[in-house]
Amino acid sequence: MKFGIVINVSRERALELARKLVSWLEAQGIGYIFETLSAERIGSALSAPIEELNTQCDAFISLGGDGTLLFTSQHSVTKPVVGINVGYLGFLTEFTQEEMFEAVEKVIKGTYTIHTRTQLEASVPADGRNEQFLALNDVVIEKGTYPRIPAFVIKLDGELLSSYRADGIIIATSTGSTAYSMSAGGPIIAPKSSVFVITPICPHMLTVRPIVISDEKIIEISVEAPDGEFPLNCDGHLRRMLEPMERVTVRKSSRLINLVANEKRDYCEVLRTKLLWGREHNSGL
Repeated sequence: MKFGIVINVSRERALELARKLVSWLEAQGIGYIFETLSAERIGSALSAPIEELNTQCDAFISLGGDGTLLFTSQHSVTKPVVGINVGYLGFLTEFTQEEMFEAVEKVIKGTYTIHTRTQLEASVPADGRNEQFLALNDVVIEKGTYPRIPAFVIKLDGELLSSYRADGIIIATSTGSTAYSMSAGGPIIAPKSSVFVITPICPHMLTVRPIVISDEKIIEISVEAPDGEFPLNCDGHLRRMLEPMERVTVRKSSRLINLVANEKRDYCEVLRTKLLWGREHNSGL
């Protein structure tokens, strides 16, 4: 058994946890290897580029917040990922810092369970081929620095859904429904629901609302504007700039993400804890 370890190197607490984890793994006789930047900050010679880490380990450990886990999951290719929350909300990172050793030990013993999550695949025709990008949370197209209000033309399975005048469009998985989509007014969707949600960003019509669709649908988006460039982001990372009327096709990916589950908590508890539901507030009146 060998673990691939990815750290949010901007958090000193994550670096401290990594040092403790390494000492524990060495005491157990368990192998490990760091992603390159993580290794540099830790001072370890055991490293590999994140793109190659998957071929050199049996499971991943992500030390950070949801962003670190998203980064890790893009390169995990069906191998289990243990998410240790060293961030703030932590919807995806299943385990607290205090639960780290217990979670890793379960993976070593093979007594863990998995939450399988669907990814999005965004493709853009370019130079006779399709550029493809994956996203666990969301695919977002924004107006960027375009000074006017573009129209985002959306088709479902080739049929026109609508042309939205907005600052952008979010296509989110059920996993990503509690990320950017929720901030933009989209609904919270229970994980493993076989749906996507399309959420406009600051639409310029009151009647435009988020729409939930089957994850079997194929979504086509293009930006109708006379000029300009429009950012295509996947899980918060800029993948490329789009030209006017350049078509982006978004569908369910065949590549799934396997997150090691924390059996001590359920999704309702996560919502109550992270969103402070049911907590009494003193208004001071």
